[in-house]
Amino acid sequence: MKKLVISCLLSGLMLGCSSSQQSMSVPLETYSGGERMGDATSLYWYTEESNHPYAADDYIQSRHDGWYRTSYRWENSVLKELVREGEQVSGAAGKQEMVPFQVHVRFDKNGDAVYQQYRVNHKVFPLTSETLEHYKSQAEAIVETVKKQDKQDQMLIQGVWNGETFETCSGREYEKVEFNKTLPSFVIQRLSSLDNYLAFLGKIRNGRVYIQELLMLDDDEHECISRPNLIEKP
Repeated sequence: MKKLVISCLLSGLMLGCSSSQQSMSVPLETYSGGERMGDATSLYWYTEESNHPYAADDYIQSRHDGWYRTSYRWENSVLKELVREGEQVSGAAGKQEMVPFQVHVRFDKNGDAVYQQYRVNHKVFPLTSETLEHYKSQAEAIVETVKKQDKQDQMLIQGVWNGETFETCSGREYEKVEFNKTLPSFVIQRLSSLDNYLAFLGKIRNGRVYIQELLMLDDDEHECISRPNLIEKP
């Protein structure tokens, strides 16, 4: 878990920060996680402000249904906005294809949608009340899942493993890697012989990487998945 503390510190004449400029510290705590359900893999990022939801993002991919990424924003613990984009399956059986879609919804302080836009392959469609409630549930599920995983000392980690060294997406290298013994044998065999991109739940302690649950496994040309940032800052 990373903590970003934004504050203004008084230091006399050296900083020239007057009493009128003094501000209270506003702690932002950032979490990450993920899960696999069926053929879908989900990566999550979540930020709290003073123990209240502030922002969340997800990246979801499915072998059969496509992929999407979403950004969520809260105000006073109320979900106020979400933006989603991706590709989904469209067309009748036998003639299905992947088409782009976009969703943008803003909510008022009571949780009612005051603005909504849903486009599929550049055509506009309405959103049902059930779909809007589903979006809210998805946002709440991210918070619940990531906080639970944090209590279990797990976070989302991405990088490349070459059989001897694991290099994270931030460029740090680790030679000591411990795999969960419940991983399938064919996965262990692949990890021991090929360069692979990995996304997994785990932790890094005392220079050692612990891989608890593998989320994604691909060749080393797979790019690291960055946290989405789809909502323009006010």
